[in-house]
Amino acid sequence: MDRSTFRVLLTIGLLLSGSARAATAADKPKAAEMAGYLLVPHERVAKSYNAGFSMYVAAWPLLKNYPGQQFQSGLFGTWMFAQYDGKKPEKIYSDIEGGLGWWRDTRFATTTPKFIMGGVALNFSEWANGPGAGKGRDWNNPTGLYAVAQLSPWVLWPPDGLNIRQGASGELVGYGYLPLPLAAPKPTTKGKDIPTGGQCWTLFLNTGNFKGPVAFFTPYFWSKPTLEHTQFAGQFLDTRPSEPNKALQMETQYIPASFAKDRQGDEYARIAPVSFPRDAEGDSVLVHRMTAYKREAMWTGVQKWFEGGEPASGTIDAEHAAVHTFSNKGGSTWQMHSPGTPDDRKVPINWDSFATPVAIDEFTYGYRWGDGVVSGKGKLTTLPEYYKLGKGADNKPQWQAIRAADAPAETGLHKVSYRRPRDEQSSETYVTPDDAKSAWKTPGPAAGPFTRKLGDGSTVTYSWYRFADQPALLSADLTPAERENIQKKVELIHRHWTKDRDYLPPNTTGALADLDPALLVTPPKGMEAGYVPIVTRQGAK
Repeated sequence: MDRSTFRVLLTIGLLLSGSARAATAADKPKAAEMAGYLLVPHERVAKSYNAGFSMYVAAWPLLKNYPGQQFQSGLFGTWMFAQYDGKKPEKIYSDIEGGLGWWRDTRFATTTPKFIMGGVALNFSEWANGPGAGKGRDWNNPTGLYAVAQLSPWVLWPPDGLNIRQGASGELVGYGYLPLPLAAPKPTTKGKDIPTGGQCWTLFLNTGNFKGPVAFFTPYFWSKPTLEHTQFAGQFLDTRPSEPNKALQMETQYIPASFAKDRQGDEYARIAPVSFPRDAEGDSVLVHRMTAYKREAMWTGVQKWFEGGEPASGTIDAEHAAVHTFSNKGGSTWQMHSPGTPDDRKVPINWDSFATPVAIDEFTYGYRWGDGVVSGKGKLTTLPEYYKLGKGADNKPQWQAIRAADAPAETGLHKVSYRRPRDEQSSETYVTPDDAKSAWKTPGPAAGPFTRKLGDGSTVTYSWYRFADQPALLSADLTPAERENIQKKVELIHRHWTKDRDYLPPNTTGALADLDPALLVTPPKGMEAGYVPIVTRQGAK
């Protein structure tokens, strides 16, 4: 073999070797993620509508497969802050910001969302997601775990979140918070000259199989931080009205994605299959009848009832309600990036190329989808999975949606799986204190324990407590006399407010989602009024 032939063969060998190395590298896409907000503009209402809100939001499986505990996203929801007469005090973050979604601390997750209450005490010092559920699971340092009192005698609240019936695909969950005058305002808190207000912000639901009040934040949850931060006394939701004009958004913190390059160095991305609900016309109905209320809508009538007047129906008086209107506006801040990427280097996706915000009617908001890269099947529309890095109208980097066939096979993106890792299949059990001297045992339950198997695969253990003797009330800085006063009011509610009629203004479009039927219970004989079910354990078995 002469030298020239040898050089040619050597060059060909090096080129083939380089191509093989490039192909091998491309077969291993890098882990990435997508996050951001979907923004829903709406018209403002008068400041006098400052006694709570309600709305209907769609419940659906955002991802085709649950990908593991890194996944965190809410569905559409809001943030309800206290209303102030003048400028809002600084460094005083506190609100109610729960809703439907999935969270990193969800232990028994499926593709069906759950609901949490999401109350935030001063600057996230504590948060409360429901009865027995809050910041962490350390019962020796219960930051928010005792903040929510069970009110309904018909619904179990698991610590992992309130379950929606498995398979929900765009049905609406009606929910809202209104204050009830259950507790009396107090001039002192824990023996200090710090006031605690009497507003019990109560979660009301409107679903296909349950309607009415479920649980409320104890006033002490809001005022407790002022024992150390006395300058904020009287500034939280135990005392203050609510701000009626709230942000309406969908907050997504993590959807799994992958990055890869082809041989030419072009950059591609893939995200886990993301879906939105789809109606008969192909549109996504996402938010309906976002409403703000005056105090006369419920508080005034209930207060008169508790003072000896005629029973209040509990139905919100629509004459004291203002419904926000929508327009064909909206936006997205969804971006894709590698873990740890600085904010100024995260690249947005071209959301507007396939999603158009639309007011389906003046009180209903959703999206209309473009043809091509968006696919529709049954009750769901699936968004583009594949993207190529290009330029936006401002000549800045932007991820452009492409068809799956246009993503080169050499990138390896088609082989990526976004399923839950096997080592996450076992979920830790939620347990409550077993100490005989704890609020769970003294005076303790009146009946139980009982168990229920839930749609998420977990089993809950629960017992019936006299309302005033439930752990949250025993931990709410209330005297026995104050607890008994609330007990009498709750017995009136249990006798008069049934679970099968409207309290929130009913929806005028779409169908209602159901709660997991396993969460619905009936009080034992003799405990029909004044007793509530409290979940004490949730585990895989």
